[in-house]
Formats: sequence, structure tokens, C-alpha cells
Amino acid sequence: MIDVNYKRMYKELNEKNEEFEKILMALKGSQELSTKDIISMDDLSVDDIKLIFRITYPFKEEFIKRPNKKIPLLKGKFQMDFFFEESTRTRTSFELAGKHLSADVINASGSSTSMAKKGETLMDTVRTYNSMAMDIITMRHGCSGAAQMIANEIRCPIVNAGDGCHEHPTQGLLDMYTIYEAKGKIEGLDIVIVGDILHSRVAGSLIRGLRKMGARVRLAGPPTFIPYGIDKVFGVKVYDNLDEAIKDVDVVYALRVQLERAASGFIPSVREYSKNFCITPSRLKMAKPDAIVMHPGPINREVDLRTEVMECAQSKVEEQVTNGFCVRLALLYLLVRGDPGKVHRKDASLMEIIRCGNLKDKRKVSEAKTRGGRR
Repeated sequence: MIDVNYKRMYKELNEKNEEFEKILMALKGSQELSTKDIISMDDLSVDDIKLIFRITYPFKEEFIKRPNKKIPLLKGKFQMDFFFEESTRTRTSFELAGKHLSADVINASGSSTSMAKKGETLMDTVRTYNSMAMDIITMRHGCSGAAQMIANEIRCPIVNAGDGCHEHPTQGLLDMYTIYEAKGKIEGLDIVIVGDILHSRVAGSLIRGLRKMGARVRLAGPPTFIPYGIDKVFGVKVYDNLDEAIKDVDVVYALRVQLERAASGFIPSVREYSKNFCITPSRLKMAKPDAIVMHPGPINREVDLRTEVMECAQSKVEEQVTNGFCVRLALLYLLVRGDPGKVHRKDASLMEIIRCGNLKDKRKVSEAKTRGGRR
């Protein structure tokens, strides 16, 4: 995933005391993200994911360990964090990442805008921000598809920080980075995701990402928590018995029962769920001896994970938080300082040339190429 040549390159440049920005530029090379917006894991190619991991590496290896973590990579840029739902890890890490890179970070919520009491629509609010020439917007919203809706109208990059029960792509990226860091690979691993799959936007992104990177995925939970047909759509295995699902896996990933999304109505009781699907020390022993335990947080102790499991040596829960910070540092750099979507713009330019209908008309071809380059 992170080619050893890049690790070697990083080490050599670091030993020469090169500036951190030059190290990032060297590791990035000429590659750009293929998409301007990160709404879904489906937006990202395998090469995109590898690039994000490659840039995450120096942020994790060096940057967050510095006494002084302020660098001017995004100086003069404006970042809007627009959250309609409560968040601890995601919002804090995006805000901290922007500030560490010297961006001007503005925090907004639904209750702090004209939407709350003046009746302004979400789209009109976002268009207002667009008119202020924001450089990037991160957004969390309770409605699935909200991030995509505004991405269609906004010039700057949009990062989906969670939309309803749909997806949470940056969580999926940090989870995959954590797995790669612990296991040295993702392809060929057996990974079980346990719990409230139906209401989990984390699962929506993680399943897509893991399958894209070649992992074998199992889902375990009460039948009422498993979306119908998910096994056929994503090529995963579904279990209603955790003891069978957890056998010999490399990664155990527990999800939270999302009571705020009426998940309690899908199970007899939280106590009954805990009895059958909580990750206990005895259940963890059924996985491979070197299996790791993960959870996106916040954790319902004794329901999702037993405290002994949460705090054991195999737990990577706190490492996930650190990696989330580093992944979001990398994404801000790639989306704001890079030229994301360049490949797609070239394709769009070519399609416009074809639509001109006369490839011999050099003036039309030249104009189409110019328009494509300006986007």
C-alpha cells in the first residue's frame, strides 16, 4: 500500500533535514486525487487511497510528534466545518488539522445559521458560503445525500463528514489505514464487522473501501440490523451468530447500537443484544491470536465491547483517533493545495471536443480544450 520506496524516500529526505512541505511534494509527485469531492468511498480509486495513505505517513511519522505543529501549508485558505449533528472526534480532528496547517477555520452548525429560525434552506445557506469563496467545506448532516446535493452546486471541495445512514468516507479511510499499519496489508485479510450495520454510515464506507482493497468481509448482527441483499450487492458474508463469524478473523470491528436512530426498536433489548453480540475476551480468543479490535466511537462499554477488550493490547481504538487526525491532515493538503479532479476534467474536456461534432474544426477543438483547462 505504502510502497517501501516512498518510506525510503521519506527517511532520506528527513535525514537531510528537508522542509516538511518539500517532503510532502516529493512523496506526492505528480499524482492528484481523481475527485474534487469526497462524498463516498465510491468516489475514490485504489490509486487515490494509496496516495492518501502515502501522504498520511509523514504526518503520522513526524508532524504530530513535533513540539510545534503549526506550518503554513494552507495559510490564507478558508475552511468551513458545517456540522448539523454532534461530533467529538470528526469535528475536532478536522478543525485541529485545518488550524495546524494555518487555514482560517470557521465552525458553523444548523442552529447558528439563518436556517434555524428564519426559514432559510440548506441550499441557500451553502450558496451564501460559496459566494464567500470558501476553499473547502466539511459537512455532517442527518439526511443521507445532503453532502452530494451541495457538492453539485459548490465550487470548492466538499468532504462528507457523515450523512444520515449513508456514508462516512474519512472514517473508512482512517480505519483502513489503521488496519494497514497493524497488518502491513489489507488485501486477503478476513475482517468481521459486528453490530448495527443498518443504521451505520461507518459501515457504509468501510465495507466499500475494504472490498475495493481486496479484503474478505463478514457482517454479524441480528437479522434486523442487516440490510436485505447486502451480501449480494457487496460480496460479503452475513452471519447472525457472532461465534461463527469471528472465527479466525484478522480484524474484529465493532459498531455502536445507534439508539438515537431508533435502533432499539430493531432488537428485543440492549441487554439481549449485548449478550449475543458484545465482543468479550472469550469471543476475541476465537479470532486469530494476533487479531486487532477496532471501534469508530463513541463506545457503549459492555454493549459493543467489554471494557477488558477495549483496553487490551489488541485494541486499536485510540490509534484510530490518531490516524483519523493524520488522514484528515493529508486530505486537506491534497484537496486544497493539490489539483483534485484533474483527470476527470480532462475527460470532460475530451467529451466536449467530441460533442463539437467536427474534429477538423481546430477553432472549436482549441476552445473546448481551453474551457476544460479553466474548470
